[in-house]
Amino acid sequence: MGRKKTSYLELAGILAQMTATALLAGLAIAVLIWTVGAAFGLTPWLEMPLVLGGTEYPQAGVVLQIILAVFLMALLAYLPSAFRVLKLERSHRDFSVCMSDVVDAYTVSHRADRAGTFTLSSEFDAVKERIAYLRRHPDLGNLEPDVLETAAEMSYASRELAAVYSDENVARAQKFLHQRQQEIDTFNSRIEHAKASMHELRRWVDQVEVEESVMQSQLSMMESEFGDMLEKLGFSRTAKGGNLYHMPNATAAE
Repeated sequence: MGRKKTSYLELAGILAQMTATALLAGLAIAVLIWTVGAAFGLTPWLEMPLVLGGTEYPQAGVVLQIILAVFLMALLAYLPSAFRVLKLERSHRDFSVCMSDVVDAYTVSHRADRAGTFTLSSEFDAVKERIAYLRRHPDLGNLEPDVLETAAEMSYASRELAAVYSDENVARAQKFLHQRQQEIDTFNSRIEHAKASMHELRRWVDQVEVEESVMQSQLSMMESEFGDMLEKLGFSRTAKGGNLYHMPNATAAE
């Protein structure tokens, strides 16, 4: 629907340009004939007295008529170049629209080729098969046959690319990458768990070492206090085995 609306607008613009050109050409020719006829005394000159600063110019109409005739003829001489520019713009616009249609048709054909829709291998049969597929497509049925043929030939030329990047191969690659991503996520989860366990063990080791240090300090203090108490009671330890022996009372020896 959008393409038809654009065509109607372009047709209306062309008709308006042709009408304006015809009116301008008719007016220029009429003024030229009138001026030439007036120069030969066949038609009357334009009479339009002009007063400027108190001075009257009775021939102002003649001058104005001649200037108008020259101006209109200049515009008439400019029209062919303007038509060439408009024709170039229109052909460029038509080429852009045509190339856009070719791209759309090629995209549809290439997508179908990736899905494995086309099965014929011969170049003539393969291109013909693609043209028939594009003609049956609901969005491309109103395109011109040349556009469909160009898109089909482009699709056939890129058939190897469509085979390499077929939907099946792409789905397989995506599945493989998804599995690899899951493995990486699992590995990262295990790494995080191992790090947490390592930090917990390290904290536990530090705590045990601190407790062992405190226990050793308490044991040393207790042995020191116990040794002093044994000496007061008359006992002592041997240097090697740590066995206790009774020390003779110094008072009794005397």
